[in-house]
Amino acid sequence: MSETPLLEVQNLQIKSGDQVLVHDLNFNLKAGETLGLVGESGSGKTLSSLALMGLLAPGLKATGSLKFKNHLLLNSSEKDWNQIRGKEIAMVFQEPMSALNPSMKCGKQVAEILQNHGQKKGLKEKVLELFEKVELPRVKAIYQSYPHQLSGGQKQRVVIAMAIANNPALLIADEPTTALDVSVQASILDLLKKLQKEFQMAMIFISHDLGVVRKIADQVMVMYHGELKESGSTEDLFERPKDPYTKGLIACRPGPDTHFRRLPLVQDFLLGHVQDLVSIPASEKEKQAQIKVKQSPILEVKSLFKTYRSKSGILGKTKEVQAVKELSMALYKGESLGLVGESGSGKSTIGRILVGLEHAEEGELLYENQNLKDLGRSAWRKLNRDIQIIFQDPYGSLNPRMSAGESIAEVLRQNQHLSKEEAWEQALVLLEKVGLLRDYAQRYPHEFSGGQRQRIGIARAIAMEPKILVCDESVSALDVSVQAQILNLLNDLKEEYEFTYLFISHDLQVVRYFCDRVLVLRNGELVEEGFAEALFQNPEKEYTANLISNQH
Repeated sequence: MSETPLLEVQNLQIKSGDQVLVHDLNFNLKAGETLGLVGESGSGKTLSSLALMGLLAPGLKATGSLKFKNHLLLNSSEKDWNQIRGKEIAMVFQEPMSALNPSMKCGKQVAEILQNHGQKKGLKEKVLELFEKVELPRVKAIYQSYPHQLSGGQKQRVVIAMAIANNPALLIADEPTTALDVSVQASILDLLKKLQKEFQMAMIFISHDLGVVRKIADQVMVMYHGELKESGSTEDLFERPKDPYTKGLIACRPGPDTHFRRLPLVQDFLLGHVQDLVSIPASEKEKQAQIKVKQSPILEVKSLFKTYRSKSGILGKTKEVQAVKELSMALYKGESLGLVGESGSGKSTIGRILVGLEHAEEGELLYENQNLKDLGRSAWRKLNRDIQIIFQDPYGSLNPRMSAGESIAEVLRQNQHLSKEEAWEQALVLLEKVGLLRDYAQRYPHEFSGGQRQRIGIARAIAMEPKILVCDESVSALDVSVQAQILNLLNDLKEEYEFTYLFISHDLQVVRYFCDRVLVLRNGELVEEGFAEALFQNPEKEYTANLISNQH
């Protein structure tokens, strides 16, 4: 590694009018080195990286010094930036569809990047070579494919191929694995490390997932509200954090040894209110879970089959995908049952079948010993009150034209036949119950953060007075500190209302902490099931063991 920094950032400040969004950021980066940039939403991570690409939005102004290979980037003209972007400095985004043109074939998109920087001959061969380098299958078929025809992991590999097409000296990876399941995430991280070594690239890896940053970074910087709170070698920072904010970020993320009754919160560390954490021994947790499974199941699934059929064109063949194959499972009152597996394993399909959003072709669904297939419409309406779902993105399930209070009050009026005034007052009580202020009732969905919207979604769900809550990736898109708050809230509500949870997630550490039992799915089939701690410590199947090792 060269001792001369490839990138020197001095006193970087980003302002919007008089508001300072990033305060005096300083760091150096050498060739072949990986810098992890950590922090919650709004910490300034992505803004800082966009400044390095000359991509700040109009109205934002960067000052200070950005020195890259002895070029002063902030003094660059648009013509200079166009020479640097994609050639010297490249970027991989969290959501590959934001970087890919949905109406252009993947091969042509990568070829265009090569053309823009002067390559004229042998474009197709070069693109196929890049696709092989990023370990895509069937490279010729993917060359001719549109983005929507690829899986999430394959799309991300195409974006990485675009980013490395011109052998950049610096690669900025902005949350490149957040939306991917654990095994795909692990393979993308391995790929980035392999490519970095081959090309001696420097890398800035941006993430709110501390576990991922710990795996890939040499140095780590922790940001909070636009300020650098702490920086150092990865080992030092994780083993010996100094700043209260860093300590809180690390502590609130569930890990293999997390057996706390409640997760610690970042806010507690910032305010100096950290209290002794009450632990539940793993043996005690399993003992409580064993008591629950000795009762009759509240919900039982027997030999369930679900097939999706799609047709390409008017005369095209019908394509069949078996989403769920002969699945049997039981859910017991008061337990949290985890469903885990890779994308396409059937997790979300099962959740949607249980709440009536999908219908199975074969099998039995028994709720309180009643076969749901025999139910009429009015009985299904009652069942829909008993089994509610909390989605990953609450914004999609909230009406943007209704305030938070109105969204909850409407459910209460329909469900409990309350007057307008009674429903409104009850909605305010529910907002408080999920940790929001009564004043927030007049606000609209776009005025809330992701974590606050998730709380509103939970308030709407419990307004139905359900017995079972299906949580479909309901904390996976949240910052770790907000995730800890929501998990604590779900546990509090479980104790107060005796809820039963079906908890669907690709985050195995969260499942290990939150759930009593776990079911592992693969391609719609049940691979393994067991009590959470026992299954994580001693998985019987190789597939389960691989899933667990990929997340560590």
